[in-house]
Amino acid sequence: MSARILIIDDSVTIREQVIRTLEPLNLFTFYYEAEDGLEGFKKLLSSPVDIILCDLEMPCIDGFKFLCMLKARPELLSIPVLILTSVDDRERKLKCLEQGASDYITKPFDQEELVARVKIHLKMKKLQDDLKHSNDLLLELSNTDYLTGLFNRRYMMDALEKEVQRSVRKCGELSLIILDIDHFKHVNDRFGHLQGDVVLQRVALQMKKELRSYDYAARYGGEEFIAILPDSTLEQSALVAERIRLAVQDTSFDGPLSPLCLTASLGVARFSRGQSATVDGFITQADSALYRAKANGRNRVELFDPDGPKYMHF
Repeated sequence: MSARILIIDDSVTIREQVIRTLEPLNLFTFYYEAEDGLEGFKKLLSSPVDIILCDLEMPCIDGFKFLCMLKARPELLSIPVLILTSVDDRERKLKCLEQGASDYITKPFDQEELVARVKIHLKMKKLQDDLKHSNDLLLELSNTDYLTGLFNRRYMMDALEKEVQRSVRKCGELSLIILDIDHFKHVNDRFGHLQGDVVLQRVALQMKKELRSYDYAARYGGEEFIAILPDSTLEQSALVAERIRLAVQDTSFDGPLSPLCLTASLGVARFSRGQSATVDGFITQADSALYRAKANGRNRVELFDPDGPKYMHF
């Protein structure tokens, strides 16, 4: 195992005794030591651990204060804390558990009991970590388009609703780009649907490359893609759309797709609290700019400004 343990105790003797008890079992790769709660907390922030053994009575920061410090950091709450105490007092033990301790061991501790309790909590920690990983993976899969790896339409609609609300609340800028691959049906007819999937993946990659880390890229449906650009003016988003258009136009393919010359049409809209105050209205405006780009010859970027001239060609 590659587990890590943090032992917090003002007694060097106790810390050494714990390490001697656990080392032969090969449960841990790293043993971290601290003399009080403050030093232990600092080490915890710099070095991730899987379990903590903490003395209750220590100078400066004792076990109770250490548990309170952990409560203030949600990312640390999943680490089991086993309290070491020489006071066999029911009220103090209950208080430890109420403060967030996972278990307690009375000093002088029985070595077999220490090992058993550490093993149990390590196992529980691993099960919790595995469950969290599985849940995170399921959440990611539920939000992701299986083919392109971009967000799917459902996630995009939720994200756009939140960004629209944020834009209204903070009077911020917000823009939307809709991209449609030109003559994609001909791609499928000529090269087949499997090669068409390759094209969709490449366009998704080119689109994502041109966006910022906090922008959203999603597959809107079929050969249509959408990008949400928070804190971006219409002019700034138009520049992004043009970079995407050029990136798609310059995309080259190997193998069966080598003869393909690919282009895309893009529509860009700016959110307006007066004219496009709903998510559907906002999408409709970007979609109408896209329709105009396709009607005007394709492989171009058209803009929709609800507060100015309705359409502009970039």
